[in-house]
Amino acid sequence: MKETENRSALARSVGPLVEDVLPTFRWVVCGLLFFATTINYVDRQVIGILAVPLQRELGWSESGYGWIIGAFQAGYAVGMLLCGRLIDRVGTRVGYALGIGVWSVAAAAHGLLSSVFGFGVARCALGVGEASNFPAAVKTIAEWFPKRERAFATGLFNSGSNIGAVLAPLVVPFIALRWGWRWAFFLTGALGFIWLALWLLLYRKPGPQAAIEKGLEANGNEDNSERISVPWSNLLAMRETWALGLARFATDPIWWFYLYWLPKFLKAQHGVVLDKLGPPLVAIYLAADVGSIAGGYLSSALMRRGWHSLKARKTAMLVSAVCVTPMIFAAKISGLWQAVALVGLAAAAHQGWSCNLYTIVSDMYPQRAVASMIGLCGFFGSVGGILFSVSTGLILQRTGLYSPMFFMCGVAYLVGLAIIHAGTRHSMENQAA
Repeated sequence: MKETENRSALARSVGPLVEDVLPTFRWVVCGLLFFATTINYVDRQVIGILAVPLQRELGWSESGYGWIIGAFQAGYAVGMLLCGRLIDRVGTRVGYALGIGVWSVAAAAHGLLSSVFGFGVARCALGVGEASNFPAAVKTIAEWFPKRERAFATGLFNSGSNIGAVLAPLVVPFIALRWGWRWAFFLTGALGFIWLALWLLLYRKPGPQAAIEKGLEANGNEDNSERISVPWSNLLAMRETWALGLARFATDPIWWFYLYWLPKFLKAQHGVVLDKLGPPLVAIYLAADVGSIAGGYLSSALMRRGWHSLKARKTAMLVSAVCVTPMIFAAKISGLWQAVALVGLAAAAHQGWSCNLYTIVSDMYPQRAVASMIGLCGFFGSVGGILFSVSTGLILQRTGLYSPMFFMCGVAYLVGLAIIHAGTRHSMENQAA
């Protein structure tokens, strides 16, 4: 009773801010996360779109290209561990700013290089910086949004990855064909500095009024010691950590495969050249955008019907996993737009899967551990991505066949969901109790 009275008194003291400013501003924050994620994916996808002309002009082999992609994922893996810890220590405002500053410099630096080694170094640096995006964004969502809204808000900001993937094939070929491929890296790299200025100007840590609004729903995982990070040893001692990490290990490489190898697949299988890449890639990533928002909406809608959060997240992930399975047949389809429809469905399902997987972390772990945990799971996913990318390059160089990779795409999510279910059963029982 006393707690309720204190909350009411504090609410009266901030007055209209709670009713008017806060509900609007948290969606402004979500918008900033959306645009950062858009830029993140524009920067990382430039090389995939330019892969064929870069290989032709600079003489890269399939395995050389695979090693360049692997270098990004190695940097991303290390960056996930470092950035997650850093953001939990210094906060989202500073941590996010440092991350986007590093990745924007690295993205633009690609335009100065030519060799496989040079691109590998730049890709590694880009990976380190870009690794800050999801730990910072998911932690920001946990700080600003009550649990019932988190999956939907995560789906919204995560849809920026698809918008970035849509914009890149529209903008990058235009720049490259008119001013050269180097300018494609220079100009897209500059976008991050514009966002950085907006972030530093607008963003502040949520104040007492945010706590009031979030207090309307008991979140169960908030604490007042957010700058005291949780040691990795404590996180690794939890079976849930291993379950979520191994699920990322199984499924993250699939998204990397779409980003970096899909333009090459469309060229090899369907004869799609650089200036014709836009329409099929735009269709695929627009579908992914719908999947991201729909996946978050589905679990949030189930929670509004009284489902506890973990059951709702897992149900949405099961729907996503089933929708990916037809990818097994993608390499055998002869029609371009039939293949695009199949890949688009799989990309949409991946994004619905991802937004719920991210949200499980913010549901189950204290806020002071969210960025570290996202980073740790991202490390697992990046290690899987390295192995998948290098293997893809070697398989294509030796056989020219995409069917082994598409088979793995089709089954990975069901395997990942089985791992999550086995590792979080007790957590689910505790929530139900």
